[in-house]
Amino acid sequence: MTNQNNQEQTTPLTALQHDSFGYLNGELFVEGLSLAEIADKVPTPFYCYSAASIRNAYTLLSDRLEPTGASICFAVKASSNISVLRLLSELGSGMDIVSGGELERALAAGVSPSKIVFSGVGKTRAEIARALKSGIQQINVESCAELEVIRDVARTTGCRASVVFRVNPDVDAQTHAKISTGKKGDKFGIATEDIPDIYAKAAEAAELDVAGLAVHIGSQLLDLSPYRAAYHRLATLVEALRSKGLAVPRLDLGGGLGIDYHLGVGPDVGEYSTIIQETVGHLGCELTVEPGRWLVGPAGMLVTEVLYLKETGDRATAIVDAAMNDLMRPALYGAIHPVLPIKSSDDHAPYAYQIVGPVCETSDAFGSYCNLPKLHSGDRIAFACAGAYGASMASSYNSRDLVAEVLVDGDRFRLIRRRQTIDDLLALEKPTPMEHAFLRSRDC
Repeated sequence: MTNQNNQEQTTPLTALQHDSFGYLNGELFVEGLSLAEIADKVPTPFYCYSAASIRNAYTLLSDRLEPTGASICFAVKASSNISVLRLLSELGSGMDIVSGGELERALAAGVSPSKIVFSGVGKTRAEIARALKSGIQQINVESCAELEVIRDVARTTGCRASVVFRVNPDVDAQTHAKISTGKKGDKFGIATEDIPDIYAKAAEAAELDVAGLAVHIGSQLLDLSPYRAAYHRLATLVEALRSKGLAVPRLDLGGGLGIDYHLGVGPDVGEYSTIIQETVGHLGCELTVEPGRWLVGPAGMLVTEVLYLKETGDRATAIVDAAMNDLMRPALYGAIHPVLPIKSSDDHAPYAYQIVGPVCETSDAFGSYCNLPKLHSGDRIAFACAGAYGASMASSYNSRDLVAEVLVDGDRFRLIRRRQTIDDLLALEKPTPMEHAFLRSRDC
């Protein structure tokens, strides 16, 4: 679909969005459906995803990675809706999880446990036990203390735990400080120099199947050079372990591929594949990568309605019905998402607006935009590139409804998560019989 409205030029769609999003006769379309038509049936705010965009992204990445032989495990934290997970699973993707809840989501989506990788620094005993009993592919070990708990749980459950050790390579991913995970002092992984002794001792434990190493240096990487540095260090460590007679059959290369929220051009995944081949391709290891944002970020939009317009100081402010609890990234990271009007305007003069939400926080602001059409109360706009870390980070702060999600596939759409209303939230706080009994016992 080609874009026929010059407003789009000020907030370009990403390369991965062009086949799925665009303007037709002055209306913004997602595949074969007008966003305005969807918004007439689903109250704003809501997330809208394109199935075609996700399929196209996965196919492109899979094709580029084919020379490496690497398998793909989607980072569930980026978008944990089970319909999205099912779509990716049907394409052949495994899942990278970081909690017991994400494990249950992956299983509910029909993902084979043998294609699930469990990462994260704070796994509980209950989560580890559930993962082992489910038969997942591997647990990525983040500390010596965690390794001892995994051994104990494996012994108790009678399951042999397949583990890999997450290495902290002390590489600066050159990304936002809050999503950098591979520098010395970060809470993630085990220092490279500590790996050989830990690995050797674990290889002797009957409860453990030591399968290899993992690394993940951060999220939203646009410069690929940190990958090369990290993978070089990983390769050197593999060779050092093998020189001691230790087997290293598997490497988990992590994720972090970014998208460009402004210009629509992200990193070249063909170059990413080349880096993998040149750094670890000669080792003969089974390889896994864990992309999240790159696969689903461009596939989603947050649709919202303009409630009010007001002058605040020397600028115009548009107050919309979406808020920081619906899209946390601007408040948390200072991120700016492109804004697209759902319907074009005959007035092509650029207008400047600060766009804010209704939550009682100054940080509930999506950013300042200088090339928007003239806005009016009741207009609908969409925050683009919102398919990753949008709905999955949403909350009901200020006792607001938890945002709904919609999936478009061709000329059809369906609600894949209904809006969680205040009635739903209040129901969670109604006293149960057990709570009543506790109160009576305490009062006696």
